Amino acid sequence: MGSSPTPSTGGGGWRWHGGGKNSNGNNEACVLSSTFAYFLSSFVVLGVIGSLYGRYMVTPNVRRGIAALGCLDDSEGSWALGVFYGDSPFSLRPIEAMNVWKDKSAAWPVANPVMTCASLSDAGFPSNFVADPFLYIQGDVLYLFYETKNSVTWHGDIGVAQSVDKGVTWKQLGIALDEEWHLSYPYVFDYNGNIYMVPEGSLNGDIRLYRATNFPLEWTLEKIILKRPLIDSSIVAHEGKLWLFGSDNSWIGTEQNGQLEIWYSDSPLGPWKPHKKNPIYNTYKTMGARNGGRPFVYNGDLYRVGQDCGATYGHKTRLFKIEVLTSDEFKEVNVPFSLEDSNKGINAWNGARNHHLDVQQLSSGEWIGVVDGDRVPSGDSIRRFILGSASVVAVAALIILVGILVGAVRGIVPLSWCPHNMGKRSDTVAVLAWERPNLSSKLRLLCSRLNRASSTLRARTRSNTCIGSVILALTIMVAVALTCAGVKYIYGGSGAQEAYPLNGHYSQFTLLTMTYDARLWNLNMYVKHYSRCSSVREIVVVWNKGAPPRPSDFDSAVPVRIRVEEKNSLNNRFRVDPLIKTRAVLELDDDIMMTCDDVERGFRVWRENPDRIVGFYPRLVDGAPLKYRGEKHARKHNGYNVILTGAAFFDSQVAFDRYWSEEAAPGRTLVDTFFNCEDVLMNYLYANASSGSSSVEYVRPAWAIDTSKFSGVAISRNTQAHYGIRSKCLQKFSEMYGSLTERKLEFGRRNDGWDV
Repeated sequence: MGSSPTPSTGGGGWRWHGGGKNSNGNNEACVLSSTFAYFLSSFVVLGVIGSLYGRYMVTPNVRRGIAALGCLDDSEGSWALGVFYGDSPFSLRPIEAMNVWKDKSAAWPVANPVMTCASLSDAGFPSNFVADPFLYIQGDVLYLFYETKNSVTWHGDIGVAQSVDKGVTWKQLGIALDEEWHLSYPYVFDYNGNIYMVPEGSLNGDIRLYRATNFPLEWTLEKIILKRPLIDSSIVAHEGKLWLFGSDNSWIGTEQNGQLEIWYSDSPLGPWKPHKKNPIYNTYKTMGARNGGRPFVYNGDLYRVGQDCGATYGHKTRLFKIEVLTSDEFKEVNVPFSLEDSNKGINAWNGARNHHLDVQQLSSGEWIGVVDGDRVPSGDSIRRFILGSASVVAVAALIILVGILVGAVRGIVPLSWCPHNMGKRSDTVAVLAWERPNLSSKLRLLCSRLNRASSTLRARTRSNTCIGSVILALTIMVAVALTCAGVKYIYGGSGAQEAYPLNGHYSQFTLLTMTYDARLWNLNMYVKHYSRCSSVREIVVVWNKGAPPRPSDFDSAVPVRIRVEEKNSLNNRFRVDPLIKTRAVLELDDDIMMTCDDVERGFRVWRENPDRIVGFYPRLVDGAPLKYRGEKHARKHNGYNVILTGAAFFDSQVAFDRYWSEEAAPGRTLVDTFFNCEDVLMNYLYANASSGSSSVEYVRPAWAIDTSKFSGVAISRNTQAHYGIRSKCLQKFSEMYGSLTERKLEFGRRNDGWDV
């Protein structure tokens, strides 16, 4: 067949397209198939890269093992509760500073938080977070009321827990109050022999007073005391009257989280009258107008807790001393107050914000404070979803761009996707109507121009030139980076490397390393990284040689202590140190870098097995004569019986005494002779003292880097000679302390899946 005229807006007029119908169809099919193959391969390659990044670089969800629904990603945050103690409300310190130990949960010491979403979810009450804690004290029994974000209904309920050991351990009693609307801020108080609760339910448009009929789980609505949507209302007795503090954000012109009203009455049942100067505040949200907990009396003065919502909602609490409170006047002044802040950022349970405090005095005279904290700012999950989605869109655009540069994509938009008029043009009127500009022709013109732009771009940036190759490489690198960013934002959660609780308790350990002056570069990076790990309490640096640094020289989120030794000996690694306040010690060489999540997993396994050496580098000692070999040998024979203590947890109260016992003296002498094998000796000492079949446990790290390879100060650079010395040590130690060959453990025997 001959050629026929076809309208084309690509050149602004008519253009002849030669060739037969079948030829055009085959060419178009070929182009489409190659383009499809390009897109498919691109998404497969980037998908593999994203999967590998997620596997090795994205922190796993600590609560992945929860059987019940709970601890879901929530835009309001991941709030948890902590306990503080002090001689006064102004000297509160976290529970971990009080050195409280609990053997049942291997928490030596117990650390904050004492309650999380997992505490409720594991108890059968699915929760996304817990916040707004209020105490009610009956003798030596503490009751804690709090908001819990229900994972099923996605609104707040009021939960309650009980403690008989001053807030160290909490038993979940259940849900005390559940309405059809969101509840929070469960302000509980006594009045005339009754126990009342005023929870925040502003979405229902009023303030409701509930009375306990069977404390602490059964409550009845006593009265609606105000038909106003006040938030975070607190009632306090002062000079013969009851005073209600609350905020109403519903009025036009009201500053969000910057408004405060006061109402007064002779009874919690009312009637409640407004203060003459209402609203007391309508100011910046940084000023602490919104309530942040229970008002309290100390040394005869009344104090109010407020929220500073400047940087984010609930950023921190502020304290105000009320100097004048009458029906006509009100005056308060900001007073200095702060809890011990963590410098661990997102890895700390309260690293981003804390917006609530209830402080009360115990019968012993000691003060206890319950606070809430969050590791992420408000709206973090929404922000991550937006960033992740934007990354995905950007990756798709870059894939198209790369396809244009290499010629795999011939146009940005296929013309067949663009609307066009293919109606009959047999008469003049039809032709004129067809040629008149309309929406379809304009869209087709836009598509054509976009495609011409892609052709121009490909012509000007040829991939076979130097500049074109650089642009192509940079574009691919950006696409890979954005792929990883998308995986991190969408699937990586908050990015926090959290601690792993055991039996509801968190704990802490001491990090100990041994080094000398030539390895200071390693040490600086080491301290900065590991001090941010959630469960690290202190870093002890055993300084073996040279002029020691000052603790202030390090960028550390925890205290650093330099322990200078008189003699350069590897035995110093396990010297008895009475200044160590934790039972768990992680002995970690200063040239090993791994994730905080790996460290936290190792700590969890050690807490389950505190009588063992728990570490990250397994070895299998066997053969006749005994021969020291690397991890490949252990993998080949699917087992291990030694854990290198250059990266291992152990019990400081047991290990140090065992190492410096009279029995271990010959072994220590051998260590000094060879300047090697102190870790092997510790394994023999543990095995010799163990009555069971195992004295070690292995935890596989996601990845680990030996930084000494970059600094050139590796202690054992000659691997063959190093292994030879250690083989001699094995033979000597087996004569002194018995054999290890019968204590082989297989990889993958534990249920946690961390020893594969």
